[in-house]
Amino acid sequence: MFKFFANIFGYVLNFIYGIVNNYGIAIILFTILLKLIMLPISIKQQKTMKKTTKLQEQVREIQNKYKSDPTRMNQEVMDLYKRENMSPFSGCLSSILQIILVISMFYLVSRPLTYMKHVEPDLINQYAQELQQTEGGTNYQEIGIIRLKAGEDERVNLNMNFLGLNLSSVPSQNYKDWKVFIIPVLYVITSFISTKVTTNLNTTKKKEKKLEPDINDNTQELVKKEEEEIDMMAEMNKNMMIMMPLMTVSIAIIAPLGLALYWLVNNIFMLMERLLLDKFFKSEEE
Repeated sequence: MFKFFANIFGYVLNFIYGIVNNYGIAIILFTILLKLIMLPISIKQQKTMKKTTKLQEQVREIQNKYKSDPTRMNQEVMDLYKRENMSPFSGCLSSILQIILVISMFYLVSRPLTYMKHVEPDLINQYAQELQQTEGGTNYQEIGIIRLKAGEDERVNLNMNFLGLNLSSVPSQNYKDWKVFIIPVLYVITSFISTKVTTNLNTTKKKEKKLEPDINDNTQELVKKEEEEIDMMAEMNKNMMIMMPLMTVSIAIIAPLGLALYWLVNNIFMLMERLLLDKFFKSEEE
């Protein structure tokens, strides 16, 4: 499945590259195009996030209203979710798509001759043998071939110079060159900014309501437990939003810089998208 998407993305990226003749610019334009295509899903995701936040407030109100009747309380919560047409798995689609995009893009940037240039496998194998004899091989064979045959064979030629950076470089293999860490560091910074902004957009002040003293201990314990579960889910989501950038940057360190550039540009436009959509939804509500 990932190879299928990498192949499709490769055709689009190669078409853009044919116009601009620069790998870095092609990746930026490809990322913008992909964000525009994914915009309807992003709008739906942000609506779902806002709706979930509002539902949590209503759930707390139901818990307080029916805290003396746990059975009625649970039924009212279930009815609320049914009325609002919400599902516990409503946010899964976006997460699945993100995973597909991450892995598919890794395939694409690590094997650009196969998925982007669609070079014949026999030619790749021939040049791979030459690469083995001259450089002893590399973790990214096709990147090595592009570097080895630069200017010699147009079929495997890619202009990977972008703002003084070589996007074929792998930070873990070129750690003595500080410039290879510019894009990964910028990616980490934008990731944490995006996480902070998203958390602020989807966090509301928790309304603390005291339970009536005449409520039995079992009911109080049930309500408190459900509130703790909601808080725990929110904390888990927050932790995931922090862990994801750390996980992806660990991949960016061992992958060609083209992947980190894609993630960086994606982060910047995702941040702009969330701020604009949030402003739009607020004006719509008003």
